[in-house]
Amino acid sequence: MKKKIIAGAIIGVVLLTLIAVGLFRDKTGLDRVAGDNSGEGEIGIIHISGVITTGGSSGGFTGAVNAGSQTIISQLQDARENPQIKAVVLYINSPGGSAAGSLEIGNEIRRLRKAGKKVVAYMADSAASGAYWISCETDTIVANPATMTGSIGVIMRTTDLQGLYDMVGIDNNVFKSGPHKDMGSEVRDVTEEEREIFQSMINDIYDQFLNVVSRGRDMDMEQVKKLADGRVFTGRQALEKGLVDELGDMHKAVQTAADMAGIEGDPSVVNLSPRTFWDEFLTEMKNANKLNLQKLGLLPDYGMLLLPEHQ
Repeated sequence: MKKKIIAGAIIGVVLLTLIAVGLFRDKTGLDRVAGDNSGEGEIGIIHISGVITTGGSSGGFTGAVNAGSQTIISQLQDARENPQIKAVVLYINSPGGSAAGSLEIGNEIRRLRKAGKKVVAYMADSAASGAYWISCETDTIVANPATMTGSIGVIMRTTDLQGLYDMVGIDNNVFKSGPHKDMGSEVRDVTEEEREIFQSMINDIYDQFLNVVSRGRDMDMEQVKKLADGRVFTGRQALEKGLVDELGDMHKAVQTAADMAGIEGDPSVVNLSPRTFWDEFLTEMKNANKLNLQKLGLLPDYGMLLLPEHQ
């Protein structure tokens, strides 16, 4: 009996913890908010959160685990095809990731801009490496003064486990069709020729990155190279270097997008990122909790409150 009580208590604590994390996790505070000029068009919000990958995004209990390029592209396409969406704000909170995924998202942003939609990047906690690549494809970059951005560069790693395998007595037999088929294998040294091949790949992707920054920031290539040694900048430092356009918060980014799109006053905002089962569940829990607090007199009823709904 005691074991059942203890097990039930543990399950209850876990569920309460998950709910609390979901209720109070960091979010943009913008899901679907009607402004006073909704007839002039809407501002779409797209979230790029987590490590950038190719393929689709995946989520956990507390939000996005990765920013999948195909998921982001689908949202950008929805914005392009929706006549009510006049501008898009990219809420970016990512350390970077796949160069291929960043390139795919960047290409779709250019198509969106070509269709006449304005695109603003907002940098939250971080927008580094591939996330900065994406930001450079937008019309304007608004950065939190304390964001971590930059990290312009490319990196590739290999792991040598020969010593570990020798220690535990593991032998490896490799059969291959060509001398470079197992390049980067953890069971042998990298040859000098292979080092040159790997470095040529890094240099090629790095060159593509430099061109995106130079074009997007309207910056001379030599000036870009001085900043493209992999270092990270705060938002305020990035503004001084010309890597971003202005400092502010998410609401500043939304207002900037509205101004660029010719929407006067308080713009209407719609979240274009997909809502998961947990988003819907936590929203219902949040609304029920608010009503209960109001009935107890612990929370005044202000009518429609602006509550964070989605990250």
